[in-house]
Amino acid sequence: MPILGITASSILKVTSSYESIASATSNGTETSISLSSIPSTYKSLQIRIIGRNSIAATDASFASMQVNGDTGSNYAQHELWGNGATVTASGSASIASMQYGTIVRNSATSGIFGVSIINVQDYASTTKYKTFRILTGNDRNGSGILALFSGLWQSTSAITSLTFFPNNAGGSQTFISGTTFSLYGIKG
Repeated sequence: MPILGITASSILKVTSSYESIASATSNGTETSISLSSIPSTYKSLQIRIIGRNSIAATDASFASMQVNGDTGSNYAQHELWGNGATVTASGSASIASMQYGTIVRNSATSGIFGVSIINVQDYASTTKYKTFRILTGNDRNGSGILALFSGLWQSTSAITSLTFFPNNAGGSQTFISGTTFSLYGIKG
């Protein structure tokens, strides 16, 4: 006997779980890019990055970020990265910023950018520290790296802004035109 009155749309309601919150693209002069006024209405965040900096070298830089303008030693991280020949692992605690990914340096082949995907769980919680999971890498015509980072911001404050820098060492480097940061909210 056939079942009547049931359609696929009444059983399965498909909705997008990612919502675009903000995006920022460099014009080539920025020494940092911030995504601010992040609403607290999502379960978690995802940031997608394609990046290149102004350092005159052919390799890539690990680049850093700060949360809510916090410049204190409230960050910790672990990293595992490889380049096809060598694997390296390290960790740092009580640092003033956290690495978010690889940024290709400006003397590398034109048009090549590093990419990163950052996931931040429970970013709006005011009862626990915030954790970051980061997948990042770049291919510079046969050389490059792939890296996994885990990060911790040791604060119970909700995340309302993220500031990204073009390298990990400070200085006057800038993001190259076309570097893009896209922020998404993930529904719970």
